[in-house]
Amino acid sequence: MFVSELKIRVRYAETDQMGVVYHSNFFPYFESARAESIRNLGFTYVDMEKMGVIMPVIEVQCRYIRPALYDDLLTVKVIVKELPVHHKVEFFHEVFNEKKELLATARIIIYFMEAKTMKRTVMPEPLMNQLKPYFT
Repeated sequence: MFVSELKIRVRYAETDQMGVVYHSNFFPYFESARAESIRNLGFTYVDMEKMGVIMPVIEVQCRYIRPALYDDLLTVKVIVKELPVHHKVEFFHEVFNEKKELLATARIIIYFMEAKTMKRTVMPEPLMNQLKPYFT
């Protein structure tokens, strides 16, 4: 199982009139955490694009449990429970505040696709080689 974490401070502009993080603003948190998790494996989205692979989001499920507030320091956890074997990878996310309270969970499916043809493909071998040790 691969796990990565990213700390994100809630900015005022991300909150709504009720003083809580507006629900759709969690999605950039998830995106940032996913991008950093790939960076922790030694890759970036730019590297993937140079390999001719893009990673569009295909499906999202999110559950909000407690509100995140302005200036909260959030921990956004990224979990990959299974090694991708085909064209998709399933990311699980958990968001915690500084009190270690669970605020939100998400499940996001991303496909590996050839940039030129927009056809599904497998995870690039260099990334797969970096990810495999977490599943042995």
